[in-house]
Amino acid sequence: MNRTAAPAYLFTETGLDAMKRFIDGTTLFAFDLDGTLAPVVADPASVIISGPVKKGLAQLAGQAHVAVITGRARADALKYLPFAPPGLIGNHGAEGLPGWELRTREFTARARDWHRQLEGLLDMDNPTGVVIENKGPTLSLHYRHAADAHKAKRVIAEAAGRLTPVPRQVSGKYVLNLIPQGAPDKGTALAVLMREAGCAKALFAGDDETDEDVFRLDKNIFSVLVGMRKNSRACYYLRSQQEMIRLLEEINEAVSAKKCPGNSAQI
Repeated sequence: MNRTAAPAYLFTETGLDAMKRFIDGTTLFAFDLDGTLAPVVADPASVIISGPVKKGLAQLAGQAHVAVITGRARADALKYLPFAPPGLIGNHGAEGLPGWELRTREFTARARDWHRQLEGLLDMDNPTGVVIENKGPTLSLHYRHAADAHKAKRVIAEAAGRLTPVPRQVSGKYVLNLIPQGAPDKGTALAVLMREAGCAKALFAGDDETDEDVFRLDKNIFSVLVGMRKNSRACYYLRSQQEMIRLLEEINEAVSAKKCPGNSAQI
């Protein structure tokens, strides 16, 4: 879809009409988890997908192709989802992608070595509130609870820049994600899932910087940013995560009206 200078608010007559015209039987519906299906929380282990969102997602999975592409490890994401979508991709695209199994094991070994290096580069006896999360193929350096967030961000960025081999760095909300060079991103993951499902187009909703890899795709993607960010490449935005309830309601209504075939189990 064509991008405008900034994302447009989705819940207008123009936005909803564009979405309903876009949706048909060849559409894959894909979502990020944290900040999209669930609100961002200080403790990632306490995240909760609300009942209405679970209901809407399950309803959609019963009548269309549904995928979840998350920064969490797949096993971790499964703890919170209302069902286990075959199209579940973890680690920002680096885990669970068909055809990438061997490379994923290589990425996991690389992240393990980065973890070892970081323990030497960061003073873990005085870590300035930094937490290293090893998610298998990627690492996340969290600093949400740091007493001085700006200092912690600077410290981890300097440490990450000294790692060998050099990782791809993607910033998030009080987190720096370290991703192996050559690992598939969310855009690559979505393209593979579309091909696997036989879908010519996709609707994707996400909220953070890693989701821009999907928003930058040039065609056949209806992209929805959760929360406004003027420099985003998304087509449309929602004002808050709470509006995901209405988004799923509108999608399900459109899918039901067009009787879109497919089921998430086919991915």
